Amino acid sequence: MQVFKFGGASVKDAPAVRNVIAILQQHPGDKVVVISAMGKTTNELEGVVNRYYAGDKSWAEALEHIFEKHAAIIRELYEERDSSKALHDVRTITDHAAKFLRENQSRNYNYIYDQVVSQGEYLSTTIVSDYATAVGLRNTLLDVKEVLYTDNAYTEGKVDFKKTEKAITEKVKTLLPKGIIITQGFVGCTPEGFATTLGREGSDYTASIFAYALHAERMTVWKDVDGILNADPKEFPDAQLLNEISYHEAIEMTYYGASVIHPKTIKPIQNRNIPLEVRSFVNHQKRGTLITANAHTGFLPPIIIWKRGQSLLSFSAKDFSFIAEEHLSKVFGTFAECRLRINLMQNAAISFSVAVDYKKEKIEQITDLLQQDFQISQHDGLSLLTIRHYHQGIIDKLTSGKDILLRQISRQTIQVLLRE
Repeated sequence: MQVFKFGGASVKDAPAVRNVIAILQQHPGDKVVVISAMGKTTNELEGVVNRYYAGDKSWAEALEHIFEKHAAIIRELYEERDSSKALHDVRTITDHAAKFLRENQSRNYNYIYDQVVSQGEYLSTTIVSDYATAVGLRNTLLDVKEVLYTDNAYTEGKVDFKKTEKAITEKVKTLLPKGIIITQGFVGCTPEGFATTLGREGSDYTASIFAYALHAERMTVWKDVDGILNADPKEFPDAQLLNEISYHEAIEMTYYGASVIHPKTIKPIQNRNIPLEVRSFVNHQKRGTLITANAHTGFLPPIIIWKRGQSLLSFSAKDFSFIAEEHLSKVFGTFAECRLRINLMQNAAISFSVAVDYKKEKIEQITDLLQQDFQISQHDGLSLLTIRHYHQGIIDKLTSGKDILLRQISRQTIQVLLRE
């Protein structure tokens, strides 16, 4: 049993879908294939939600545009073949989203978001599954909401692993005789049966949950890069491929914001000692990067991670007293309640500062909850630079001339919050 995951770039258009089918044909055997929404569909569906929530009736036009984009991919895929089933299946999905928005009575933005944005994964998996069938690749399309269960935390669903593992094991055992299983990433199901999502880029996490539940031999994430690099090749053309890294190094990289794999991905596969490969769907003959418990890493180059769009929040007691344990407990509890992750923190005598992703609604919620007890200042438009295995030369090169607000250094890692 293997688990493959294909991201949005790997299925962004008709040639890309054909390439995915070719990769699947070249790797026979029992397999679960997790697929993200096509290209920028998630962003476009977010736009539909935002228009709807603002009372802008053009949301329907935007949703129709999304249908047309997917329909165009289908027509190009099928060429002279009959594409009526695929077109009907995709129309059914967008009609379902439109019906939900017309009948919805809730003003819970996160709930609305998950019901609509999750449809991107259903569009992509339906197109891939239908086309795979058309070209003779035996497969079954599994609705992930039948097996992946979460709580009610819309946009950041927490997985019920015990219930999910049982459901995946039973369902996959039933479906495997029919061929490979294709399913949606990023999406889960609340106890009430509504869609929830696992956080942006959560399809990697979905794949690792399937790998965990099925005791998979291997999990492979197919990307538009040759594997895991020590920096973003779009910013650093001389970025180096890391042939092997350990689970520990991968967790550190994802914790600090490396975007090549989702931060929650490693834990489930590490618990079962399942190797994770990151490979290129462009150069799919190359081996990529292998992540295991005992990787032969030797010397690792500096690993550079930028997180843009950061906000610095500073809290100080209104009576000018020291920031003590009871203050920190209240602050941490509020961040946990609002589900906003802290990327960097620093404690001084009378203040406590954190760097977070700029998420306007969540920051406003935290400010409202804490402003009675604290003086709060906020600075936006910042960047967080993290360098693992640093040396002074690379620090100087990347921070020279920048306005530095916070700096933290440990034995292997330096983090700098700065204004570029």
